[in-house]
Amino acid sequence: MLGIWSSDMGIDLGTANTLVHVRGRGIVLDEPSVVAVSKRTGQVLSVGSDARRMLGRTPADIVAMRPLKDGVIADFEHTEQMIKYFIAKAHNRDWHISHPRVVLGVPSGVTEVEKRAVTDAATSAGAREAHLIEEPMAAAIGAGLPIQEPGGCMIVDIGGGTTEVAVISLGGVVASDSARVGGDEMDDAIVQYVRRNLNLMIGERTAEDIKIAVGSAFPSAEESVFTVRGRDLVSGLPKVVEMTTAHVREALSPVLVEIVHSIKETLDETPPELVNDIMERGITLCGGGALLAGIDQLVATETLMPVLVAVDPLTCVVRGTGLVLEELDTLRRVLVRERRVRALRY
Repeated sequence: MLGIWSSDMGIDLGTANTLVHVRGRGIVLDEPSVVAVSKRTGQVLSVGSDARRMLGRTPADIVAMRPLKDGVIADFEHTEQMIKYFIAKAHNRDWHISHPRVVLGVPSGVTEVEKRAVTDAATSAGAREAHLIEEPMAAAIGAGLPIQEPGGCMIVDIGGGTTEVAVISLGGVVASDSARVGGDEMDDAIVQYVRRNLNLMIGERTAEDIKIAVGSAFPSAEESVFTVRGRDLVSGLPKVVEMTTAHVREALSPVLVEIVHSIKETLDETPPELVNDIMERGITLCGGGALLAGIDQLVATETLMPVLVAVDPLTCVVRGTGLVLEELDTLRRVLVRERRVRALRY
């Protein structure tokens, strides 16, 4: 029987951030999914928070990159190195002897090849077993939704690279949709808006700061102002401008339209009886995008349904993977697939 210090872990391998839950210890790690690599040697120089600080600030021979794009692995080798680093850091000890069982959250729209890439990365990084669970299912479990009951419940997970929408009943996904838009697309929309309308060049980190500070999805009585510093596209010199909440809302509008469209598409595929359940229980939002001010009001207005933001929306998926680990035999049916391997020897 596994004790409280079990090495088994759940991983929310996100486009923007990776969170790790160790069985018996809770969430032990939350770091950016970024890797800094030497162009000359190909060696990984740093991972996580240290690597993120290098984004947009590296010399010519170092590149800070995100090995996951739109919720899936774009660079297998560096994703494997990143997972290996996070496993070692989460345990803070010699992980080669632990060979944990790992449950990883993956987007619902991933292909078989992409699923194989995730499990291969985990097992190559030292996992004894690698289990996959769809992110909306993990998010629903982490948010405390009654997934095993016959009534329908709806979860919307707005992550860094994807927005996952699912209607769940009796432990299974009845209707779902995966749109490859999320926090990263919001940042890019702000970059393009500032470039097009304010003639200013800014980086993705500045765009993220703007989104967090004055981002909004729905008009409110209080409008804020944010001072933006960047490079003037005309003169090439540093320039300071001010952006209001209304500006940012206009910039984010195309991305928000896609998210709402994905929700409506899923509702359209949902059986009428389950739609009635959702009207009573409401739509639950989670993921980093759920923290955008007014997004619950926007979804409620567009769907004419009650909408609520989950408690601690950023950690819903990883908490869900942790709960699956605790009840692996009971909840095994919610897993996408499983792959058992011999513990690797080093």
